Amino acid sequence: MTSWAKPEEDRLTVVVLAGGRSSEHDVSLSSGEAVREGLLALGHHVISVEIGRDGVWRSGDEQLSVTPGTGLLGADVAFPVLHGPFGEDGTVQGMLETLEVPFVGAGVAASAVCLDKVLFKQLMSAEGIPQVDHVGVLEDRWSQGREEVLEDVARLGLPVFVKPAHQGSSVGIVKVTSAQDVAQALDGAFAHDRLAIVEAAAGGIEVECSVLGRLRGERADGRPEAFASEPGQIVLAGEWYDFDAKYSQGGMRLTVPAPISPAVAERVKELALAAFVHSGCEGLARVDFFIDGEHVLVNELNTMPGFTPTSVYAKLIEASGIAYEELLDRLCRLALERRDALRAYLY
Repeated sequence: MTSWAKPEEDRLTVVVLAGGRSSEHDVSLSSGEAVREGLLALGHHVISVEIGRDGVWRSGDEQLSVTPGTGLLGADVAFPVLHGPFGEDGTVQGMLETLEVPFVGAGVAASAVCLDKVLFKQLMSAEGIPQVDHVGVLEDRWSQGREEVLEDVARLGLPVFVKPAHQGSSVGIVKVTSAQDVAQALDGAFAHDRLAIVEAAAGGIEVECSVLGRLRGERADGRPEAFASEPGQIVLAGEWYDFDAKYSQGGMRLTVPAPISPAVAERVKELALAAFVHSGCEGLARVDFFIDGEHVLVNELNTMPGFTPTSVYAKLIEASGIAYEELLDRLCRLALERRDALRAYLY
């Protein structure tokens, strides 16, 4: 038994949900396996549920059938380690709500908002949070007025990054360096999504900051509901942070602490917490930034980042003094506390 294993009375039964219908299926399976092993090391009881590319939920060889209000396989809590559409967008979170199963991470609304890159940026803009300049484009608008869209995009300058609005892990993203290639890049983005976003290139370095909720007892002295980690710099082997850079060996490395001034580091933490709170997140998030000197811009927020012990989120939390296994346990406890808090309200 490891030194951090829980006594029997504190052990939970946790359903780990992984896989999913999105293009990040395999990434999710890797995250899910790491979470499963970490929870087992703590002594928790773990039930693995894989969501197939066909959308079917399976536990081992058994296809699951669920009934609202009756829970999920007797679990105390669910850990949906799902990335991208059909898992990180509020759909699975809504299903878990109807099953009345406490779950790790953001709820329905925050999950939906944060996976929609355009809607997230609109919300951050309303809160006065500085961010990368961008243009959102609906496929219908593109098909009805390509020239007007291209004029809007032209004000961003070059290069730009063209992205499907609801994908993660840099799926479908194209860096465009010539105005003649913008139309083709948008056509490619619309193969993934009915909404695309075109972002201006930002100077400086890429920095990420992890946010983790505080348990109820830690907030008794008036401290905020969450804390932000030490920021870390993403150092790339290639030109930009594409899918290969994120998941190929040697594609990137994380430098902690990031080579930024103490004042900028505090600004990053402040904006990470602001983005977390204003988007309605709970439990955890990773917020990504561009930093050029003293100038800090929020890029996006990820409600369920990669979750292996070597993933950026966990590494940044570890640098703040919380080991991977303790992180997993804390997230499960936060899910249970949220359930208890919601039960106090009348519906």
